[in-house]
Amino acid sequence: MELRQLRYFVTVAEEANFTRAAARLHLAQPGLSAQIRRLERELGQPLFDRGGRTVTLTEVGAEVLPHARAALDATERMTQTVDEFTGLLRGQVRVGLISGAAVDEFDVAAVLADFHDDHPQVGISLTEDTSERMLAALARGELDVALIGLTGAEMEPGIGIDVVLETPVVAAVAATDTTFDAQVPLTALRDRPLICLPAGAGIHGIFSRACAAAGFEPSIAYEAAAPPLLLRLAAHGLGVAVVPELTAREAAAFGVRTLRIVEPELRGRLALAWRTDRPSGPAAKVLLGQLRIGLHAKA
Repeated sequence: MELRQLRYFVTVAEEANFTRAAARLHLAQPGLSAQIRRLERELGQPLFDRGGRTVTLTEVGAEVLPHARAALDATERMTQTVDEFTGLLRGQVRVGLISGAAVDEFDVAAVLADFHDDHPQVGISLTEDTSERMLAALARGELDVALIGLTGAEMEPGIGIDVVLETPVVAAVAATDTTFDAQVPLTALRDRPLICLPAGAGIHGIFSRACAAAGFEPSIAYEAAAPPLLLRLAAHGLGVAVVPELTAREAAAFGVRTLRIVEPELRGRLALAWRTDRPSGPAAKVLLGQLRIGLHAKA
């Protein structure tokens, strides 16, 4: 019995599907299936019921699963203990970023470059995604740390949060649009076509929850992951963009004017997120510390 077989077994159990498990493990499905069959032969019992489209654990498989997880956790802790004792940082750190985080308020690339200079043996993988999907990836253990926009939803237990930026959420319209004054009540946007970040993004969640509390569903005409595109759409008169606060110079450069949203005022929050209910590797701990220091310094 090999540790990799236990890891494969746990992944298939979590995904309830060989195809998804193989994609998550970056393996060919036939090879994954062969390793699971080999493990079953060594144990002398089937671990999965393969009938139907989903894969379910047999009674034996359900009993074996917590022991397999415990063995993998013990192996990880042993490796971490040795690394911490020797001061050696190695392995891979998986980082998630919301779109635009590396070029707007924070120079994430500079923090990562400094970390690489200090610890060249550590590989870093970067993923750009929505905040909701990155939180789900953290929960599954597929990311070590993520820079997310908080949606206003209650955070799941076991997730640590460090808010590194808080900013007002504003409405942006074409510079030639004189429909609104300098501020606009949220309810005045009820019947206007809106331009927003996609569902799962922090500001989208904040805005949608505020609209629901005000008794209406926003009419979203366009969605895009990059705030600059939202502003260009608004500049062409295609709707009202809901975006983080801009400076007067930034607004002029995009050809928009910004309106303060009131009743209620909305605020977006950018935060680092990580798991607190399972041990992190030494490299992930160090990088998280450097990100917290570096991003707070820029806030």
